[in-house]
Amino acid sequence: MKKKPIKEIISGRNLYLIGMMASGKSVTGPLLAKKIGYRFIDSDNVIEQVAKKKISKIFIEDGEKTFRNIEKKVLHEIGSNHSLVISTGGGIVTSSSNWGILHQGIVIWLDLTKGKIISRLKNDHLNRPMLEGGQNLETVVDKLLNERIPLYKEADLRVSVEDETPSDVAEKIIKMLPDILNS
Repeated sequence: MKKKPIKEIISGRNLYLIGMMASGKSVTGPLLAKKIGYRFIDSDNVIEQVAKKKISKIFIEDGEKTFRNIEKKVLHEIGSNHSLVISTGGGIVTSSSNWGILHQGIVIWLDLTKGKIISRLKNDHLNRPMLEGGQNLETVVDKLLNERIPLYKEADLRVSVEDETPSDVAEKIIKMLPDILNS
């Protein structure tokens, strides 16, 4: 019997990539979308277009609460579409009302170890508002992980990410999706 294509199996449901900053959502997302014939949207880019300023500037000028409100509205708009791979911000899971939208699609947690997160952030900490303020990187990551891991565990699919390329991670997701949809 011929195996159904993944696009047919997921039948238009959006795929939401969640996880900590630096977990690879924004680089894996477009590759995953291309492989399954979906469109890709980075919710952070949409937030910046809507607000007409960088996320780091929103945090500085308007505060995290304002950012989270914009993020919620953007997620609601994006969620009204279908056949999308959506890269979300690391903190999108902190608002319970966002889960109503996320669970209309398939939520995929890109789970990266603390050590890998810190290593990646040391090389790429620009435009990461949660890292502003001169706090110790490891302390901030510990705090965020403690707050968010219980929420990330609500995902439909958990994908452990180590040293794979973003393309390999996308392939891993494609291989794992049928198992969660058939259960």
